[in-house]
Parts: sequence; structure tokens; C-alpha cells
Amino acid sequence: MAAQALSAAAVPVVAARLSVRSTQKATVSAARPSMATRRAAGRTIGAAATRRTAVVVSAAAATERAGLIAPHGDKLVNLMLPADKKQAAIDSCNKTIELSDRNACDVELLTVGGFSPLEGFMQEADYQSVVEKHRLANGLLFGLPVVLDTDSEDIVVGDRVLLTYQGQNLAVFSVESKWRPNKPLEAKNCYGTTSIEHPAVQMISMERGKYYMGGAVQGLELPTRVFPCESPAEVRSKLPEGVDVLAFQCRNPIHRAHYELFIRALDAPNVSEGAVCLVHPTCGPTQDDDIPGIVRYRTYEVLAAEANNPRLRWAYLPYSMHMAGPREAIQHMIIRKNYGCTHFIIGRDMAGSKSSLSGEDFYGAYDAQEFATACAPELGMQTVPSLNITYTEEKGYVTADVAEREGLHKLNLSGTKFRKMLRGGEDIPEWFAFKSVVQVLRESIAEEAAASSDSS
Repeated sequence: MAAQALSAAAVPVVAARLSVRSTQKATVSAARPSMATRRAAGRTIGAAATRRTAVVVSAAAATERAGLIAPHGDKLVNLMLPADKKQAAIDSCNKTIELSDRNACDVELLTVGGFSPLEGFMQEADYQSVVEKHRLANGLLFGLPVVLDTDSEDIVVGDRVLLTYQGQNLAVFSVESKWRPNKPLEAKNCYGTTSIEHPAVQMISMERGKYYMGGAVQGLELPTRVFPCESPAEVRSKLPEGVDVLAFQCRNPIHRAHYELFIRALDAPNVSEGAVCLVHPTCGPTQDDDIPGIVRYRTYEVLAAEANNPRLRWAYLPYSMHMAGPREAIQHMIIRKNYGCTHFIIGRDMAGSKSSLSGEDFYGAYDAQEFATACAPELGMQTVPSLNITYTEEKGYVTADVAEREGLHKLNLSGTKFRKMLRGGEDIPEWFAFKSVVQVLRESIAEEAAASSDSS
């Protein structure tokens, strides 16, 4: 496939909605860059970054040793304090904040380096720069703000705050800046709308406090979760050397069509032979009507065992979804780069959201895909657009154009119909869903019904 020149100007819809101000042009080629080229690109991007001192792993050294893509900003941050330093850090605190589920996810990703090169919550200058032009103040790409919020008037710059979560001491936070954000501007630029019909706009306007704070974070322990979330360093240690690593992001149970998407992506023209795919679902808070994280985790575990595919790797991400479309696509790519991925599988309506009243989409079907593809070269990554596939009676799963061209009979099952069949105990077609996944979902429904009966 011939090389294409893409820039922010090539995605006008995204630019208009999300204040894309970059004027640089990037050349995207289907040819696979060498690992050395990708490493050099990562080092170049990170060279200009100004950073506070932190406990870090040298990404350059780790990359040379492991043959993996460099983390974002060229270093993999590790903010966890040594055991002998933790009590002194706790004793230095003069304030305490109990974290929300969303904030606990952010603290965990900061601590383990999922948000590298961040070494704490964003300062006001970084926050403003990310809101206005999806970049940190030093120019490095970043999709969405990472901030700690509060309504407290008592917390001031200079405070040392103990961050707690469900009985655990997660981290110590040094308050280095505190400001009152322009939330309408944040909503418009990051989510493309100021309407509280968008779940993230509702979140920042109705759940977050009126002040944002930035400053260094020192990790004490990670949240105790019912599902394990390996750190970027742990995931990287298990990846094969010198091969492409595709990332597949999802927030729902994986059915047959999803599985076909990431298996076929391994054979995409810009993916090298021997590539592997990291199936990396988010198990943190998503939308209110999504399946609970623990249930999703169980479906992934049984599917991993059933598939038993040596080209797949499975890990879980403690990330809080914003449903931010194009901006969130960049956030996910940066996170997956930190976990060692070179390619990002992206389909229609990535991290999309609908109005809670009208049901209308906030983003175009390909806004996120186009924006991610435009930004990918600067990240030293490539996107792999997911295929539009459909199930046919004659040939099983094929691409939609093949089904159309050959006049094949397509079978469809809507999500609404699937959920109705699931709750009604009806047989689910095996072409649509894996038996093991269906069994977990039915067990969850039974548990939910039993709990409801006990409480009534």
C-alpha cells in the first residue's frame, strides 16, 4: 500500500470538535519500521522532556535488553517507594483524602508507570496544555488530563496528603499546585461537547470537585483487586523480543466477532510475521450500564483458557474509561505503548458515546480511527484498523465486502436480543458467542437474581 501523508488537517471533523492544533505533517507507511527506528523515535520524543527526580527504570536500557518499544517519553516510571521509606512518608502527611474508584485507578497507573512519563498528577500548565492541544507543556502527546480533584478549602499547596482507598494507604501526594479549572473548556476540547448527556462531561461537572490539584505521587501499595492487574514492567517481561505487539482494547465480554477481529489483525499487511496480540481489557469503572468488572474478568479468563492461543497474551488494565472518542484513542495508545505494544487495533467508534437522552452519537464512526492514525507516527506506533466482518451461513466469518460481492446470507444478532435470550435461558448461537463466556454471564445473572431476592 502506498504511503499516505496525514496531518491534523486531514481529519477536519476531529480537529473542529477537539481543538487539534498541530500543524505538523506525519507520513504513515504500511511498511513496518525497524525496531531500531522505533527505539530512536521514542528517544527523540522524550529527549526534550523536563522531569522531576523519581524512581524510574531506564527505558533506553530496558529496551536494548528486552528488544521492546521504548515507553512514552523514553522512560518507564515506577513511583513505588522502597519498603524502608514508606512509614516515614506516611508520617509526613498532614491531610488525608479517600479516593474514588476512578481516582484509585489513576493513582495505580501513575504508580506503576501506565501513565509514563507522568510522575504525579498534572500541574496546571500540563493540564491546560493537554486540554488545549492534547500535549503536555513540554510538547509530548497526551490525550486526557490526569488530575486529582477536591472540594476542600483546607488543602493547600505544600500539604502532604495520604491517599487512601477502601482501607488501604495507596500513596502520598505532594500538593504542588491547586486551581479552579475551566470545566466547560475541558469538556468541549476533550469530549467534543459541553452537554451532560455525555457520561464524562457529567463526571467532571457533577462528580469531580471544584478544584484540581497537581504534584508528585509516591506509591505505598496497589489496590487489592479481585482481578490481577500486571504492571507495564511485568507485562513487558513476558513479551517476546523483537516482534510486533498488537494491543486489543475492550471493555465488554469478548464474543466470536471480537475474537475474529484481533486474530485477523495479526495478519494485517503492516504487521510482521511472528507478531503477538496483547488482549488488554479495561476492568475499571466504565459506563453505568456496562457489565461489572469482576464479571468481565471471569469471561476473559475462561476465554483465554478455551482459546489457548500461543499468539495471544492476556492482561487487565485498571483504567477508568472516559468515552472520549478520539482523545481517548490517543490515551489508550500511550498506555499500551508503555505496556510494550507497537500496534493498536482500532475499529469503528472507538471509545464512543451516545447521548443519554436522544441516543445520538457524539463522534463520527471513524473520528477516533483517523485521529489515532494521524498521531501514531509521533508515538512510534502503527494503527491496525479492525475489519468490518460479518457471519454468513455459507462461509462463516468473512469481511462485509466479500459477503456483499458473493451474495452470501448474513446472520445478525443484536446486543439487545442477545441479552434478552441470555436472561430468558435461550440457547445462544455458537457463531455469536463462546459457550464458556455465555456460562459465566448466566452465572452472573443467577447471582444477581439471588442477591436481589435475599434483599427483598
